[in-house]
Amino acid sequence: MGKALGVIKKVFKDPELRKKILIVLALFLVFRFLAHIPVAGVNINQLRSLFDQNQFLGLLDIFSGGTLSNFSILAVGIGPYIYASIVMQLSTKIYPKLEALQKEGEYGKKKITQYTRYATIPLSVLQSIGMYTLLRSQGLIGSLSVVDLIAFIATMVAGTMIIMWIGEIISEQNVGNGISLIIFAGIVGQLPVAVFQAFTTINAEQAINMVMLVVLGVLVISAVVFVNESIRKVPIIYAKRIRGANSAASQSTHLPLRLNSAGVIPIIFAISLVLLPSLLANYLVASGNVQVAGIGAWIIANFSVESILYNVVYFALILGFTYFYTALIFNPKDIAENIQQSGGFIPGIRPGKQTEKYLNFIITRITLFGAVFLGMVAILPNVLQAYTGIQSLVIGGASILIVVTVVIETVKVLQVQLVNRSYDKFLH
Repeated sequence: MGKALGVIKKVFKDPELRKKILIVLALFLVFRFLAHIPVAGVNINQLRSLFDQNQFLGLLDIFSGGTLSNFSILAVGIGPYIYASIVMQLSTKIYPKLEALQKEGEYGKKKITQYTRYATIPLSVLQSIGMYTLLRSQGLIGSLSVVDLIAFIATMVAGTMIIMWIGEIISEQNVGNGISLIIFAGIVGQLPVAVFQAFTTINAEQAINMVMLVVLGVLVISAVVFVNESIRKVPIIYAKRIRGANSAASQSTHLPLRLNSAGVIPIIFAISLVLLPSLLANYLVASGNVQVAGIGAWIIANFSVESILYNVVYFALILGFTYFYTALIFNPKDIAENIQQSGGFIPGIRPGKQTEKYLNFIITRITLFGAVFLGMVAILPNVLQAYTGIQSLVIGGASILIVVTVVIETVKVLQVQLVNRSYDKFLH
């Protein structure tokens, strides 16, 4: 904590970095302001009552930063953009042209980002239609004419585009991932309300459990920080170099491999997908067809937040996305080639293919530990909820992971920015 405060103090002393931070904070305020502008025609009081009674919808609301219970113009949220990002990242592994484009540096990155934006629009339209169907089935909104329905969908899609734009502007400030920070801002904005509800709805018997859970929460936060900071040091030796009459002795260093290289991205992806079945089930129940409604009712009954099936799928998705995203950002082949070209080698391991296999072996094992840890922390509140009976615990695991991880990553990015700024001043 002291280290983070020290970094923040140094950041605000630098004019350029202070400007970036103030821009990000201003964008957070815009996001929170827009999150409280409701869409016309929706009964907000009934909607909030529905969210209080439904754990799934309550989790979805926390994850959206309260935009759903307010049913603001940002109600669809950043979900469609996340789904589009997942599709595009999977596509780069399937289609050779996209894979080649991804390797074209900044140009390829910009093109893939542009394709992701295009894919976000139809996904936003589909989710907006589904949301209207759900609201209408619950009697929270009346039947809309064609023109009004188009205006409703256009408003929802525009809200998603606004959040996407805010996230990209934040990313351009180089203080962290914009989408992660937007989700972080939404969770932090809702946490005071969630904590207040938790302490006002518990009874005397649950009070002791709540105190124990607060202590457990502190321990979990400490564990998250520990795992995020943990690295596996792979030793590397650079051979002695001789240039003319000059010679340089061999050097020893290490390659740091993080236990959780993927950061918070697997949690965001996993939550986005694990919520889809329950969201789809609500639409099926409102379809009017007896058989289709029966399927929806079965999904709701067997895929609730506290069900074993939900938690198993949630855990499996976190494991899968952790490996998937780690594979995207860590390429053992490229690293092995760079080490070999620099005249380096890992003691006891031959350069080239053997080094690649060794690095792949190491990253696979440590990623398993990091992925299992993320999964356990994510489902822990659901297990504790069943044991203690405190319903508001459903927000805990994912929220803690996202908040703590985003804070750690942001502090690290700011530290790098400070080092770069100091280096630039030294050169000039």
